[in-house]
Amino acid sequence: QTFPGLIKLTSSTGSRGIQYRTLIFFSLFLNPERPPVRSTMGLVWMVVAALLASWVFNALVYLVWRPRAITRQLRAQGVGGPGYRFFAGNLAEIKRLRADTAGAALDVGNHDFVPMVQPHFHKWIPIHGRTFLYWCGARPSLCVADVNTVKQVLSDRSGLYPKNIGNPHIARLLGKGLVLTDGDDWKRHRKVVHPAFNMDKLKMMTVTMSDCAGSMMSEWKAKMAKGDSVEIELSTQFEELAADVISHTAFGSSYEQGKKVFLAQRELQFLAFSTIFNVQIPAFR
Repeated sequence: QTFPGLIKLTSSTGSRGIQYRTLIFFSLFLNPERPPVRSTMGLVWMVVAALLASWVFNALVYLVWRPRAITRQLRAQGVGGPGYRFFAGNLAEIKRLRADTAGAALDVGNHDFVPMVQPHFHKWIPIHGRTFLYWCGARPSLCVADVNTVKQVLSDRSGLYPKNIGNPHIARLLGKGLVLTDGDDWKRHRKVVHPAFNMDKLKMMTVTMSDCAGSMMSEWKAKMAKGDSVEIELSTQFEELAADVISHTAFGSSYEQGKKVFLAQRELQFLAFSTIFNVQIPAFR
């Protein structure tokens, strides 16, 4: 039987000449004698319902079952942690701890900056030990503060400890270089970069580094000559010094000539690193 609005293709195959008839829908909305809309809409809704059910199932596995399974397996091995919170993990507590220490300042003789930079680790290590599990959203992260374990991880060449690229914004900022690559890619990048850090070449750069530092100190002396008391922000000054050294030694230029590039790069760094403690949703990256 031939239906209006359909193309009928007939082909014969096989030793017995079995015929296969394939109907291809091509003008359901142009032909006035198309099949009923109700049955078509019912089929569409069934497909949508199946897709939604699959999406909900995968979300529950990723957000509920998987974190519980990982937590249970690591606890059986003696690795604890602050515990998983639905969807956000431990990010809410990390943000709260960082907000509490945002206005703190170190004393002149105090160099203990960990409570300010990583207050969550400063709180969790005495409670859960030097190796524990915490969660950035639904992504598990393992904190390793034991020196011997850190040596084992850093000296491993078997590929058991791949580099963590959890934040896509940081990955795009740093690119696929030595910091984020593994295996053969890492070896290739290291082979290309290694000659630039040869000791003889570094010795040749010391004069340029000394000149850049001398130029910075001359600016300080000029500022001090203008008044009795001068306040100098060392953090900004040393950032500019590092940029000036890189510009002279790597590009034959200076910080002042490439200032716009460095400022734009600094803005990109700020935008990328400000997303570290946000929940990363794949569809909204």
